[in-house]
Amino acid sequence: METNGLDCHDNRGECMLLYMKDRNQSEQIRSEPLCSLKESAPPKLCNGSTEEWNSMNGCGKSDSENEKSESKEEKVDEESVENKKETSVEESEGKVESPEDVYYVHDAGLTIKIVSPGAEPFEIQVSSSEIVQELHQLLMEREDTCHRTCFSLQLDGVILDNFSELKSVAGLKDGSVIKLVEEQYTCREARIHVKHVRDLLKPSDWADAYGGTECASLSFLNAVSGGDLSGKKRVVDCTPPDCIMPGTSNSLLLTQIHPQNKEQKPISCLKVLAASGWNPPPGHRKLHGDLMYLLIVTLEDKTCHITASPRGFYLNRSTMEVFDPLPAHTNNFLSHSLIELLNQISPAFRKSFAQLQKRRMSRHPFERVATPYQVYSWVSPTIPHHMDAIRAEEAFSSKLGYEEHIPGQTRDWNEELQSTRELPRSTLPERLLRERAIFKVHSDFVSAATRGAVAVIDGNIMAINPGESHKMQMFIWSNIFFSLGFDVRDHYKELGGDAAAHVAPRNDLQGVAAYSTIDLEGLYTLGTVVVDYRGYRVTAQSIIPGILEREQDQSVVYGSIDFGKTVVTNKKYLELLKKAGPRLKVFPHYVLNEKDEMVELCSSVECKGIIGNDGRHYILDLLRTFPPDVNFLKDLDIELTEDVREMGYPLEHPHKLCCLRQELVDAFVESRYMTFIKVAAYHLQKFGFKAQVLEEPKSEVPTEDLQKSENESQLDGETKEIDDEAVGSPIKTVEFVENITKSPEKGEESNTLTAIRNASNSVCSLSATEFDLRFNPDVFSPSVKHAEPEEVVEVIPKSEGSKDEGDEKPTEVQRTKKYPSIATQIRLNREACDYLLLLQIPTFVRDITASNSCALDSGSTFFGPNALLMDGASFSVAMHMRGINIRYLGRIVHLLLEKEQLSEGESRIVVLPTQNGLNNGNASATTSVGENLPHFMTTIAIMELISRSAKHIFNPYIQVHNVDVMNQSLAISHFLNCMFMVGSPVVPPAYSDELFPASRPRGPRNKSRQNKGKYPIANGSSTGTEWTQLTAATLWEQIKKDISSYYGFTFPENVEDSLDTILQTYGIQRISLLRSFCLKTGIQVMLKEYQFNRGASSAKSTNTFNQEDILNVFPIVKHIDPKASDAYTFLATAQNKMAAGFFREGYELLSEALNLLNNVYGAMHPDIALCLRSLARLNYVMGEHADAMAYQQKALFMAERLLGVDHPITILEYTHLSLYCFANNQVTTALKLLYRARYLSLLVCGENHPHVALLDSNIGLILHAVGEYELSLKFLEKALELNKKYFGGRSLKTAVGHHLVARTQSCIGDFRSALMNERETYSIYKEQLGDKHEKTQEASDCLQHLTQQAVVLQRKINDMAHGKGLPPIQIQPPSMGSVLDMLNLINGILFMQISQQDIENFKAELELRAREMSPNQQQSK
Repeated sequence: METNGLDCHDNRGECMLLYMKDRNQSEQIRSEPLCSLKESAPPKLCNGSTEEWNSMNGCGKSDSENEKSESKEEKVDEESVENKKETSVEESEGKVESPEDVYYVHDAGLTIKIVSPGAEPFEIQVSSSEIVQELHQLLMEREDTCHRTCFSLQLDGVILDNFSELKSVAGLKDGSVIKLVEEQYTCREARIHVKHVRDLLKPSDWADAYGGTECASLSFLNAVSGGDLSGKKRVVDCTPPDCIMPGTSNSLLLTQIHPQNKEQKPISCLKVLAASGWNPPPGHRKLHGDLMYLLIVTLEDKTCHITASPRGFYLNRSTMEVFDPLPAHTNNFLSHSLIELLNQISPAFRKSFAQLQKRRMSRHPFERVATPYQVYSWVSPTIPHHMDAIRAEEAFSSKLGYEEHIPGQTRDWNEELQSTRELPRSTLPERLLRERAIFKVHSDFVSAATRGAVAVIDGNIMAINPGESHKMQMFIWSNIFFSLGFDVRDHYKELGGDAAAHVAPRNDLQGVAAYSTIDLEGLYTLGTVVVDYRGYRVTAQSIIPGILEREQDQSVVYGSIDFGKTVVTNKKYLELLKKAGPRLKVFPHYVLNEKDEMVELCSSVECKGIIGNDGRHYILDLLRTFPPDVNFLKDLDIELTEDVREMGYPLEHPHKLCCLRQELVDAFVESRYMTFIKVAAYHLQKFGFKAQVLEEPKSEVPTEDLQKSENESQLDGETKEIDDEAVGSPIKTVEFVENITKSPEKGEESNTLTAIRNASNSVCSLSATEFDLRFNPDVFSPSVKHAEPEEVVEVIPKSEGSKDEGDEKPTEVQRTKKYPSIATQIRLNREACDYLLLLQIPTFVRDITASNSCALDSGSTFFGPNALLMDGASFSVAMHMRGINIRYLGRIVHLLLEKEQLSEGESRIVVLPTQNGLNNGNASATTSVGENLPHFMTTIAIMELISRSAKHIFNPYIQVHNVDVMNQSLAISHFLNCMFMVGSPVVPPAYSDELFPASRPRGPRNKSRQNKGKYPIANGSSTGTEWTQLTAATLWEQIKKDISSYYGFTFPENVEDSLDTILQTYGIQRISLLRSFCLKTGIQVMLKEYQFNRGASSAKSTNTFNQEDILNVFPIVKHIDPKASDAYTFLATAQNKMAAGFFREGYELLSEALNLLNNVYGAMHPDIALCLRSLARLNYVMGEHADAMAYQQKALFMAERLLGVDHPITILEYTHLSLYCFANNQVTTALKLLYRARYLSLLVCGENHPHVALLDSNIGLILHAVGEYELSLKFLEKALELNKKYFGGRSLKTAVGHHLVARTQSCIGDFRSALMNERETYSIYKEQLGDKHEKTQEASDCLQHLTQQAVVLQRKINDMAHGKGLPPIQIQPPSMGSVLDMLNLINGILFMQISQQDIENFKAELELRAREMSPNQQQSK
């Protein structure tokens, strides 16, 4: 059965079936058919309880917090309402909602009693806004009712409508009794019941997670902590694993990544549960009500044949040889539930099922709820494959892609995707319903598209053009269109061929995401998913109604189907796209068609507009939505600036579809807007209109820049150096804009317009009379003929301030303006590319290497992009957030290496000697983190560079036309050996075929003619064997060539000889590179220890990887990410409140944001994890340590489940949770969590990272607190070493590190070293803070104390020399409170102690200032 559909009984389980129509209104939604919603009510748990779901939805609030939430007013505070107004104006097409339209989602809760057959009555708490279907789902999760699927709920004998809200049920009130009534089965219900029972009986909890199915994923928090987060265990076991000790990363064990509870072995309940061979029932038995037959083999080896009937399940008389469907003679055990029947016929089943339920119920709900998107693991143990006839029937069924529970069987994805976007959105409840529907349908579509793409590559779907070659084939499956990323008909011949065809879907997806974010009413995009699988790129798209019935040229009413040779336009499309243009910075431009007629476009020429049979206006092929990147278009006759040319640009790229990112365009426009304000301000000041500009200008434009503005009227690279304070605060900027844009008096008009004209020209504005920066995406398209009309008529809506009071709608204004020349458009595009190279990239490199930010202190912010840059994936995300394309990775690496050399005066990068047989191939394993290794950002960037280029080589390598399907695991293992093995040559792969003997017969006739054709490899050609010729040397040459051609980077000659030299030079661990490569290609390897260094010490020359080590290849899926708009408004307001110090108000807003996120996304989403982390930190700051730990535990569960068990954010969550556990006196658990975080850090990036210093400081502090001074000293010394490297020897962090080391050394009697370190602390504090600072005084006192202790120790040593003996040294361990204070300091949490007197003094000062200012204000008035 399909698992991503709408059935409430499926494994996704968070969905329901809902008719999209309002019963209280006559107006109906366009789509009368059914649509799915992702509800925030109970998601699919294996067996959950109401209390567990309430704890999930309430996010662990205490009783007092829940009472507080219930007593909140329905209106949000004024600030959030104002923010919501601003956000929703564009969404609601100008309809500004009033405060009365904004509601909290909290509503009255109900306590109802459920009476179920065979179970004790129980009470549950529900929300009045939930629907009855959610109660069905909840009952299917409870332990005592989970085995029931076919039932109805009745109140006072009346069956409740599954799709009614509880508040609309007549007679339902607090304390009502709802009865669970068993209903008769149908054939469909019987199949659903059997599948549900099969899911309940799964013997392993991890098979689906490792296999990447059923939206299951891994979580090891309970295994790491021992499950005692909520316990009171105080036994301190603080021994760290040997593999994570400082300086021993050479012994890092990969198997530790997935810790398992040893006592949890798989529990088997049955030997066989299958459909009987007597299926389907013959006609005469159908007339007796037989629905299906089952075959059961119990643990007692008893074979049973069971009949499913409308009244339930019973034993029949059939055997394997004889068909007798009549009920058994003695006792047929008729039961409504199959579980009840099995409990009666098998005592072993009853016992095992009870144990299975107990284990499942012991797991946290967040460990069992399905994730919205499938998460894959790059490493896995060997999972036993159990016989499962039900699973086999589902996999082999021809119903793949059909939903048995939906009328019409196949989901119309396009109708669902578009109709959800057409839902009303004027009020908050409507927007929540709409966004929930959009997210649910989208997640289902992504799941279906991924399954379809995998089926396409696996050969499970027949092409719609089977006569074409494999690369040209297209597919339709489950109403989704699939195409491969190849240049099938020379469509992209002039743009790069297959390279352009491969990148076009990714660019198209970015365009779809941009238009989806704008969410313009009336303009529709296709559901789009890009899947990379086994070397192929598959694009999955929803199908426009009617497009398959017409030719392409007949369907397209806007755009071009041949890259600009023939162009058509459409008035409606122009109207829609012009509304979206300002948001996307797309400039309406004119081109000439084949008849030399002028055609207006407001998109790239490749963008096609098609009106579907449903009347909707669709746009597709959005691959050039954003401006082209001239830095990678070498063939163009464009003169770049001298600074850019000196960098080696323009570079020749494999394709010509290089475009700038939307983030870069927005940053560039914002930067130029500030420059526009500054230049206009200067000119107005020059003309003597200072009163119209600013009251107190803080700085002036530098003279040389102003001279250029006057004489040359253009902006060069130096303009960016203008001080940002030239126009003061943002409020003053707004006032200034209003001043210069309002109608001036006659005498001032010419001067004001001159100032604006000069400012416009200086920033390359497309309009001489206003700030207008928009880009022509076709400006460099070779096949497009541009038209340059002298003037154009622009239609713009009137501003709201200019509307008449009686107008109901904003009127439109037409104005004539000069059309900017193509040269101006080219210049603007070129300057945006210059901005990227000359400002954005250097700023990014400066920020990620700055000593005050390289630690990326996660404790200083509540939410936002908390980028813990530890691997290539997080590094790429950081680049994208700055608008930097991945193709500039080579430039970033170049700047990082330059920075390394400049910081030391000479290159600090030295080639380290190979440690044969010692470090297992990990480059930096046996070296200190001192001067030998580069900056950690350099290591991460180069590792990302290598892994991405290796992926480029791997994709064509593994495709079917290169590798025979039967040898894919062997080919993958050979590629990994060529890439990662060191010390000995790779043993060539022995081509093997499982269908033939491993060894051929010996003898002189071995090569005789009779053996020819026996082995498929000798089938007349060598197709599929070229991969065997790959060697480590040839692979490295290909990687270097790809790095040079794609990223424009070349390694220094002294280190480029081999990959091994590169890895050792730049401190890259092979295990980290393997992880990065597997995550990019979808390879899953076996969980075991890999010996990368196969030197002479190896007893036998074998390869590191063999074909059994390759367990699977998973798809890499790219798709858009629908957002919950209202929740982010609350988040932004909460951030402002907390920044202003209003923690309680911020806490309430964060709680409400969490509620909104749960309503839209359900229980699991990365943004929910981010909100939970913020709430945890806020609780901790406010002293609620227990609540902080509860929130953070859930955030960590989500990070593991949604991002991966070794993701950098997961490491961050472990770090936070350890602090909160220590604050709750769970010392052992805190240490276990820190050990786990350090292990994952070593695995991801090694010890050369500032976050490892933070972890080591935390570990050392806690070990010191429990008296493990020797262990503590090792971690603290490593932390001090890293802090010196990344923050400088005179930084405050280094001072704290010296103090901690000194304190620990004093505890073990090493007072000489302790004094040296404490002197360093005192010296740094004195230099940085002064003599009178509190910290300096503390360091001075500590120095005196250590000196006294050293004198006392020396006296005792002297006494021992005279035979008096050495009395034991008395060491007073620090209190837990003092340790917690130091932990807070290290983790960036500072508590300001303010007395009541200070508060009173502050209030008095404010009142005095207010009185002083009031006379001045009256005089000014």
